[in-house]
Amino acid sequence: MNQLPHQPRRYLVGGHPVEAPPLAPGLHIVATPIGNLGDVTLRALEALAGADLIACEDTRVTRKLLDRYGITSPLTPYHEHNAAKARPVLLRRLAEGAAIALVSDAGTPLVSDPGFKLVRAAQDAGHAVTALPGASALLAALSVAGLPTDRFLFAGFLPPKDAARRAHIAELARIPATLVLFESGPRLAATLNDLAAGLGAAREAALCRELTKLHEEVRRGDLATLAQAYRAEAPRGEIVLVIAPPPAVQRATAAETETLLRQALARVSLKDAVGEVADATGLPRREIYQRALALAKTAKDAGHGAPP
Repeated sequence: MNQLPHQPRRYLVGGHPVEAPPLAPGLHIVATPIGNLGDVTLRALEALAGADLIACEDTRVTRKLLDRYGITSPLTPYHEHNAAKARPVLLRRLAEGAAIALVSDAGTPLVSDPGFKLVRAAQDAGHAVTALPGASALLAALSVAGLPTDRFLFAGFLPPKDAARRAHIAELARIPATLVLFESGPRLAATLNDLAAGLGAAREAALCRELTKLHEEVRRGDLATLAQAYRAEAPRGEIVLVIAPPPAVQRATAAETETLLRQALARVSLKDAVGEVADATGLPRREIYQRALALAKTAKDAGHGAPP
């Protein structure tokens, strides 16, 4: 059903009303503050005031922002639990020429929320999709962590179950980049313990909590120290963990790799030897496997059987 444009299209800046022109048809991805409502951009306010509809995770959370700035645009929920039903409705509105703003509870949409499916569907249907950048907990944490930022990996929330979480941490252990994770207070202690065990207790990290809010906290230390600090009591608020890259591993020379392979092949099977040497050198298993086959062939051609 078509909805008449809402009136008035205005927002407040410093207590003074500002007229907002109608937003162009299409889907507009609007970043909102991660805590401090003063961090909203003027462009975001204009877009939210000019939108025909605002799709948001929790209407109660977004309403607080709109009330602060005198915005009366209608809201509709769009989150992981209703996305399958809500998405076709939003796509129909877009097909009718509506201007829809998509926001998350805090920060930049599509970072750990279901928005990407709506963006993809809108683009596939030929609708314009526009980004209005702004606050991001990920980037805010990186900026105050005091850790390398030239290369980083955002890994979102780790799995809640112990075994799955530990397996995922093992996959992250060798990535040569700063890691950024989201976590909740109740699961923080278990996560820090598993990170210390899986990445190394001495791995440097920063725990960023309640960024931009009244009780903002940035605590730095190695993973073992942070795990100990939060073992007794679960902190409140939104938490971002920033973890330093692993120590640089000096690449083994061809001669060193061959020596390790010969020693391993004298004790274990080819498969186990390849795994052992790959873990020790950090070289790809396929490369180690090819070198092991070459050693075996050389030994066979020389009439010595398996490499000594």
